[in-house]
Amino acid sequence: MSCTCVVGLQWGDEAKGKIVDLLGNDHDLVVRYNGGANAGHTIVWGDRTFKLSLLPTGILKPHLRSVIGNGLVVYPPRLLEEIKNLREAGITVGTNLAVSDHCHVIFPYHMEEERVIEQEGGGAIGTTGRGIGPCYQDKVGRTGGIRMGELLHPERLRERLRTIVPRKNRIIAALANGANNPKQFNPDELCDEYLKYAEALKPHVTDTAKLLHESIKAGKKIVFEAAQGSLLDIDHGTYPYVTSSNSLPGGIWNGSGVPTRNVTKIIGVVKAYTTRVGKGPFPTELDDGPTGIGERIRKIGREYGTVTGRPRRVGWFDAVAVRYTSALAGVDEVTVMLLDVLSGLKELKICTGYTMDGKPIDGFPSDAYLLERCTPVYETLPGWEMDLTKARKKSDLPKEAMRYVERISELIGLRVMLTSVGPDREQSIIL
Repeated sequence: MSCTCVVGLQWGDEAKGKIVDLLGNDHDLVVRYNGGANAGHTIVWGDRTFKLSLLPTGILKPHLRSVIGNGLVVYPPRLLEEIKNLREAGITVGTNLAVSDHCHVIFPYHMEEERVIEQEGGGAIGTTGRGIGPCYQDKVGRTGGIRMGELLHPERLRERLRTIVPRKNRIIAALANGANNPKQFNPDELCDEYLKYAEALKPHVTDTAKLLHESIKAGKKIVFEAAQGSLLDIDHGTYPYVTSSNSLPGGIWNGSGVPTRNVTKIIGVVKAYTTRVGKGPFPTELDDGPTGIGERIRKIGREYGTVTGRPRRVGWFDAVAVRYTSALAGVDEVTVMLLDVLSGLKELKICTGYTMDGKPIDGFPSDAYLLERCTPVYETLPGWEMDLTKARKKSDLPKEAMRYVERISELIGLRVMLTSVGPDREQSIIL
């Protein structure tokens, strides 16, 4: 039995999907265990590009069973849209997809609630507006959550919505406080709409915890796919500028039903630099204008959100943050992605420490208030001119690029197993 977890060690968008795709050939199942349609994976196969937000990366390979675990929140129209797009592209989506009957369901009122909150002003944290947070709130609150399995029971669903929706309408109106033109919802109309979705998704909805337990007993190999990055983990990230779920490997147990002790390898994924989306502290951010290095990296690296298209904030690699997250994640080895994006820069910087209020500090303060007071301490390394996108083996890399990767390895205390020099599978160099 072999279970592997692929986890991002920064603020997300580290190119985890490419690593999961590469591992897919040697595994039997790919399991997504957290998040919702606020996450995105981009997979490039030659001249074909696939953008996924809810479906696990494994769905692109017919021999793999792809599992959406109970830790996710699912917006049915989005899931059905992804399935439709893949089928039209010639990708099989049938019995190879399993969706947990315990996934909580996102309704339009979740999105409206989030919209009103984000437009309030001081309380905005820069969410994707996909209704993820309000849905997780209803899940934890226990009275307003509806799970995928309930969509398969029409009378039960109608009864629940007739109780929940009037309360949601009042909450949304109160939050809007006479402004923002809040939408109001009809429970019976929502029920009729979602019963249609339920009929389309019914072949996929099942007890995925049971499926995974049986797979482990049968000796199947599983890849667990984290959404978002470790610095967005609800418990250990830069709170409150975080996601609403556990993006660290600890989320596997409660997000899939598989005890974490079954995971035999954890692979951490980082970019050769750092990005984040939305608000929140970002010590190494390159906020140096339209002609600066930050904008150069953004354009070359195509740093725009897979799901939202929002420009990502860009900064130098932060070894302090990655040491923190790799310890929390129990990482065995690391992959360094998008190394090619840094080509052409005369010199590169790596953050090796922080000062707070002018004094050196030990470790990474995950509280946003404290992190905002931190100033990075940099080490400068020489850059390289060579275009790395045609490199295919370690010896093809210039010594400056190898030294940069080796320095990252030294600073975080982990072996770098692979570096990526482009989006295609073949642009992956085993080190």
